[in-house]
Amino acid sequence: MKIDIHSHILPKEWPNLNEKYGYGGWIQMQHGCQGEATMMKDGNIFRVVQSNCWDPEVRLKEMDQSGVTAQVLSTVPVMFSYWAKPRDTLDMSRFLNDDLAAVVRKHPKRFIGLGTLPMQCPELAVQEMHRCVKELKFPGVQIGSHVNQWDLNSPELHPIYAAAEELNCSIFVHPWDMQMDERMSKYWLPWLVGMPAETTTAICCMILGGIFQRFPKLKVCFAHGGGALPYTIGRINHGFNVRPDLCAVDNDDPPEKYLGSFYTDSLVHDHKALKLLVDVIGKDKVILGTDYPFPLGEHNPGRLIETMDDFDDTLKDRLLAENALKFLGLKREQFE
Repeated sequence: MKIDIHSHILPKEWPNLNEKYGYGGWIQMQHGCQGEATMMKDGNIFRVVQSNCWDPEVRLKEMDQSGVTAQVLSTVPVMFSYWAKPRDTLDMSRFLNDDLAAVVRKHPKRFIGLGTLPMQCPELAVQEMHRCVKELKFPGVQIGSHVNQWDLNSPELHPIYAAAEELNCSIFVHPWDMQMDERMSKYWLPWLVGMPAETTTAICCMILGGIFQRFPKLKVCFAHGGGALPYTIGRINHGFNVRPDLCAVDNDDPPEKYLGSFYTDSLVHDHKALKLLVDVIGKDKVILGTDYPFPLGEHNPGRLIETMDDFDDTLKDRLLAENALKFLGLKREQFE
């Protein structure tokens, strides 16, 4: 069994949001030749996507070819729209969540949904989280690595974490809104360097900001193998010890204490990196994640895990399926 915690999907089409909401900045989908579409932002190309990004039937064929039992579906992070007016983001979130729920209802043994929220307004975010869990039956939500000027330790976000604990709602944290200009404008650096840095920052903010201390039942999974954290946790812990005046201002516990308190996906593209990730994060805390259907994803889902000589079959099954089921609060029989 393979359960992919990290895959993205979009509706095939949606209204002209610039016209609907009366201002720019929104993503539009322009369909061109068969099987391809362009995501546009204020007249500029953001990304070209293929039909596997919006067509569940194409997606199912590719899942069957690669042996993926089920995908956990979440929107493309550019659709978060935290920058917009809160009620407009709520409206857009509801549209995306309803579309996602329809896909899951049609293929309940193959797809699992993670909703999106208007995080810039915690009151509305909690409202939509309740709807996602209670009405749409999603086991969790996806959020960004920061919310405009709020990092994930911001007190403004505490009501969202409290609601997630109450609802047993899992949270998948995805990097987004990386620096794109000046030194980061060449060589695809926002995706190669910026995304790991964003993920590492999000984890550090939640640890040092006392989020896991304050909300011990919170279930959080970070994308892209936890960014640079597995490699830098020693440095982070050392910094905490030598400069507590700077690092221990919101949480007196050393950062290494919280290893095992959160999950990451397995998307590291390297055998040595995966071994380190499992050693640092924990055998029961790493989950298969591919970033399907995008180029930086794992193109042969689960292949890296399956070819790990140091991992026995029990560990491989944990990484490929069991840890995902635990994180999402689901049972294996639901997908057999």
